[in-house]
Amino acid sequence: MNSIDANTIEILNHRQILQKVRRLAIEIMERNTKEHELIVAGINNRGMHFATLLVDHLRELSDAPIRLTNIQVNPANPVSEKVTIGLDLSDLDGKPILVVDDVANTGRTLFYACKPLLDILPKQLETAVLVDRTHKSFPIQVDYHGMSLATTLKESIEVYFDDDNNYRAILK
Repeated sequence: MNSIDANTIEILNHRQILQKVRRLAIEIMERNTKEHELIVAGINNRGMHFATLLVDHLRELSDAPIRLTNIQVNPANPVSEKVTIGLDLSDLDGKPILVVDDVANTGRTLFYACKPLLDILPKQLETAVLVDRTHKSFPIQVDYHGMSLATTLKESIEVYFDDDNNYRAILK
C-alpha cells in the first residue's frame, strides 16, 4: 500500500486491480460452469466499468453468451428516483444475474440496485465488487470480492477507472 498524501493510502494499483479482475472472472466461471447464459449488470458508472472488465475476462473463459447491462440507481438517495436496468426484465427472467459494483460499503446501493429484479424470478442472483467493506447495514451478501477490508465508518474508499487505463483504489 502506497501513501498518496497524508490522508490517503493506495490500497490497489492498476496491476493489482487487473489481477483481481482475472481471479474474480475465474471464480465466477467456476461457480457458473453449467450456465448457458450469464447476465452481468454494472451499477452506475464505476460499477459498469468494473463489470465491463469482468465481462471481457469472462468471455475469454467461456463460449456461453454473457450479456452486459447497466443498472442506474441514485446512491445518495435510492428512493428519490426509479431504479432502472438497461435490459427488458422479461429478458432476465429465469436467468443467472450477477450485479456488480466497485465498492460495497453499507450495502445500500447493491440492495436498491436489486429492486427491479424483484419483479421477476431470476435463476440466481449473485453480487461482485472490487472492494468489500465489512460493515453492512443492509442485508446484502457479497459473493465475489477482489478485496475485503475492515475500515472505520469515517473512512471512505474510492475506485478510479481513468481513461488512460490508470486504475487505482484509495482509502481516505
